[in-house]
Amino acid sequence: MDTEQLASTAKTLVAPGRGILAADESNGTMSRRLESIGVEPTAESRRDWRQLVFTADGFAEYVSGVIMFDETIRQSADDGRRLADILSDAGVIAGIKVDRGTVALAGAPGELVTEGLDGLRGRLAEYHDMGARFTKWRAVISIGDRTPSDYCINANAHALGRYAALAQEAGLVPIVEPEVLMDGSHSIDSCYRATERTLNRVFEELSAQGVDLEGIILKPNMVISGHESPDRASAAEVAERTLACLKENVPAAVPGIAFLSGGQGDEEATVNLDAINRLAADEGAPWEVTYSYGRALVATALRTWGGSGANVGEAQNVLLERCRLTSAARRGTYSPAPAGGLS
Repeated sequence: MDTEQLASTAKTLVAPGRGILAADESNGTMSRRLESIGVEPTAESRRDWRQLVFTADGFAEYVSGVIMFDETIRQSADDGRRLADILSDAGVIAGIKVDRGTVALAGAPGELVTEGLDGLRGRLAEYHDMGARFTKWRAVISIGDRTPSDYCINANAHALGRYAALAQEAGLVPIVEPEVLMDGSHSIDSCYRATERTLNRVFEELSAQGVDLEGIILKPNMVISGHESPDRASAAEVAERTLACLKENVPAAVPGIAFLSGGQGDEEATVNLDAINRLAADEGAPWEVTYSYGRALVATALRTWGGSGANVGEAQNVLLERCRLTSAARRGTYSPAPAGGLS
């Protein structure tokens, strides 16, 4: 394990003004999104969409890395170039999702655990040979009347630790993603408590399993009210509670925090990221604070494309504008778009 190279890659992924695109939807999820815009879901149509995103002129100005799905890292563009090579040639680091999704956690009704550790060492070596330099594993924590349980948090934290250790052994920077879901009507206080418990256990496991914290990226949820909460917290409160929770539970050795959007809309995810970065600058937070968004970056561009080659240029412009706005939020300099447009 080359710890200096891992640390260098991690720092590049969280470089000022840039963030990470989560383009790692499973084939099933991506197919449903294509169907929602009237496009037949095939390997080719999934490739065409990702090719549109990866080849947008200026994409690398705002995006430092892209998390891909297994199908995508194996695909080539219509000019024969591998999609992973298109990214690396543009100065964007190729990454890969390596977990195999969630299943019901035995003995814990309503809770989930992420699978994928079996055979992971071999898959990591293969992905490294294919050009990947970082990886992602997502754990899911839900908030309910009796959840999250300690059992669920412990099981997922242990898996995240094992994954991260194996990734670093393979020369890949692990993105560690413990996501406390926004689903439900819970308060921001409930989210704080669940996030605090989760992060505390995750870092205990990372330490116990010898993971080098300077060579990881943490991809957490923001501390935020549930989607259906009758009194959702403001961006200022989201920023205050999120930073307080991170400062209590995330070591300063971690080079960067790359927030997931967690189902927030484009504008909400951008406004909250901006508020967090403004407060982080004021308080002297020890880590870079950036984004690892999926839908919050590309949803509008996907609708604009609609599967038509004639719309590729317009869709790329929409994508780049959303990336520009999110990059501004990453710097804490975002200004809300006027009515009727993105800019």
